[in-house]
Amino acid sequence: MLRTMELILGLPPMTQYDAAATPMYNAFTTTSTAAPFTAKPAQINLDEMNGPGAPGAALSARMDFSQEDRTPEIPLNEILWQSIHGAGAAMPPPVHAGFVRPQPVAALDDDDLPVIKKKH
Repeated sequence: MLRTMELILGLPPMTQYDAAATPMYNAFTTTSTAAPFTAKPAQINLDEMNGPGAPGAALSARMDFSQEDRTPEIPLNEILWQSIHGAGAAMPPPVHAGFVRPQPVAALDDDDLPVIKKKH
């Protein structure tokens, strides 16, 4: 979504993740449709909140939300995971990855100096 907004506004990507993201071209058409629509009421209670007995409620109550990044990442993610998937649900391990550009394979010559092999 962010990549699409950047393109609409004519902004460069803010991160490598934005640059690699696929824009949402298929979500838009070249002509507008002025046909009326019927709004549907919400199927779930939008005011529902986790109560004091929710998974991690006591721990999250002690966390510092006054500024970004003051809460511990993993414990907060586990609390959020269990609030969605149920108490005791195991959260998958975090993935910290970046985009890596392929480089030519380096080999060692007789002097143990790297030599770049090029494709012809």
